[in-house]
Amino acid sequence: MTVQKLSISEYASNIQKYTENVSEEVVKGIVKHLGIALTNRDASLVSCSDKTELDRVREKFLKKKLQLTASDADLDRAINEVCTTMKDTRNKSRVTFYYLLAEKFDKLSLFK
Repeated sequence: MTVQKLSISEYASNIQKYTENVSEEVVKGIVKHLGIALTNRDASLVSCSDKTELDRVREKFLKKKLQLTASDADLDRAINEVCTTMKDTRNKSRVTFYYLLAEKFDKLSLFK
């Protein structure tokens, strides 16, 4: 199912529910990184109950994009922390999820 992407300010407003001082420039960079995936409802969301999905976040985003070298256990712990932070949100936006992970590892500058 195709969905309409949100505006940068709408993504930023969602991220502000979880963290202060959101950079719209960084949000724009994450949206650009995700590209066409954001037009697919399933791909635009992160499912914390899907191990395959969380493994993909670890391998493709944390290791590949953010170039993190921490152990899988440490990276999984960080992913679970974001899942806990967003636990009250049924549909977890991939943009928000990735922003929070990048912020946690001090990697927001990669998206500027």
